[in-house]
Parts: sequence; C-alpha cells; structure tokens
Amino acid sequence: QVQLVESGGGLVQPGGSLRLSCVTSGFTFSTATMSWYRQAPGKERDLVASISSAGGTTHYADSVKGRFTISRDNAKNTVYLQMNSLKPEDTAVYYCHTFGRTDYWGQGTQVTVSS
Repeated sequence: QVQLVESGGGLVQPGGSLRLSCVTSGFTFSTATMSWYRQAPGKERDLVASISSAGGTTHYADSVKGRFTISRDNAKNTVYLQMNSLKPEDTAVYYCHTFGRTDYWGQGTQVTVSS
C-alpha cells in the first residue's frame, strides 16, 4: 500500500533552518508529482510547495518563496523540503502528499518556530 513517512521536524529559533524528508513506498515515485502541505492550529491545510515527477517544475506558496526549496531523489523515493529563514508563522504540522486513485498523506511532522 502507499506509504508516506515524514521526518525532520522540530523546534527551531526564528531565522533557523530545518530539512524535512518524506520517504515513500507502494507506488511509482518517479512518475508522481509530490507536494508539501502544512496546517497550523485552527487553520486549513495549505499547499506549501510541489514538484513535478522529474523535478523540473516547482511551485511555491507566496509566503515561502525564496526561503523554502523542494527537491526529490527518485533513486531514494524521497522528497525533501529545505526550510531557511524560518518565521514563527511557519509553525505548523507539515504533510507530504501525492495523488493517484485518491489523495495520499503522511502522518505529518511538527515544525515549531519559537524563541
């Protein structure tokens, strides 16, 4: 079955960096568009970044442009989110996502930006 397993979250001070990873299995990763979403308490789940199957096309939410970078390693079935210059408003649970017959989500990883 499809599995998405995120890791790399944690507590970081404003201005700091984190790198999230999402290891996948159960589908043909190299043909799948992959995305990162986030959900803050009391808010909807929003798209943060997405990347095409070969990695040639990326999309970012305006709020993270220039600070976050999405990338993928098709040999490792893994997608990454490098987050730099983190702000308190980046605090959220971050989810890995893909779609096939349905939407597939990971369990999420908590990112907390606080001094």
